[in-house]
Amino acid sequence: MLNDYSQAVSVSWLHENIDNEKLIVLDATIIKVSDSTILSSEDWIPKTRHFDLQGRFSDLEAEFPTTLPREEQFEREARALGINQDSIIVVYDSKGIYSSARVWWLFRAFGFENIAVLDGGLPEWKLLNYNTVTSLKDPNWIVGDFSAVYKPQKICFFNDISKISTDKECLILDARSTDRFKGMVPEPRLGLRRGTIPNSQNLPYTNLLNGNCLKSKEDLKSIFNTFNIENKSLTFSCGSGITACVLALAADILGFKKLSVYDGSWTEYGTLTT
Repeated sequence: MLNDYSQAVSVSWLHENIDNEKLIVLDATIIKVSDSTILSSEDWIPKTRHFDLQGRFSDLEAEFPTTLPREEQFEREARALGINQDSIIVVYDSKGIYSSARVWWLFRAFGFENIAVLDGGLPEWKLLNYNTVTSLKDPNWIVGDFSAVYKPQKICFFNDISKISTDKECLILDARSTDRFKGMVPEPRLGLRRGTIPNSQNLPYTNLLNGNCLKSKEDLKSIFNTFNIENKSLTFSCGSGITACVLALAADILGFKKLSVYDGSWTEYGTLTT
């Protein structure tokens, strides 16, 4: 297993455990809609395998980006990456903590618990001057025996969100910036209207970060305590279901149990409603 918990591990933990035979390191870097940089950096953490979040691990027939894939698709592609039922997965990205949390949540949604986000990602790894490689690991590994078991309570969809937004036992937290949440600036996706899901509240995912890394558990608790959560179920939204998972990651670390991510998030909701 990982360590005391399986939500996030430090770069020092990964460095110390990099030679573990069961360890699989995944790079889940994607381009932000508002980002002009290239897809990934010119170096990677040793043992890295590329996790194609926007391709092989998304439903490419869906109308909206990074849509949850089908169970059989996720299982097939995870096996193709050499992932086994007893694998230890650490996922990172080149932004610090951005798209890596989405991959962590996807594995959770398909019944796999032994996965952690690398706290601080590639920037933190490089900050500590740990070794990097200039090419990804050759895909010559043996096909794995990973078995996906979809957990529908982890994901909600457009047909669910209207009921959730009017349920006093539920709370929707939106991870977009405050300016986007309030409709003060255009959405980065061309043609997408400004707005927010009714009765949702704003918790920008960047508020949970201190530089590249998550804030301390105590600081995260203080942030979440500013909302009237009590025993409510929490649903996380954002632009397209990516940074909503950063909120889910923090909430899971804090021990909240009733968590779901709105898969289509504002991109879907803002398109299908007026």
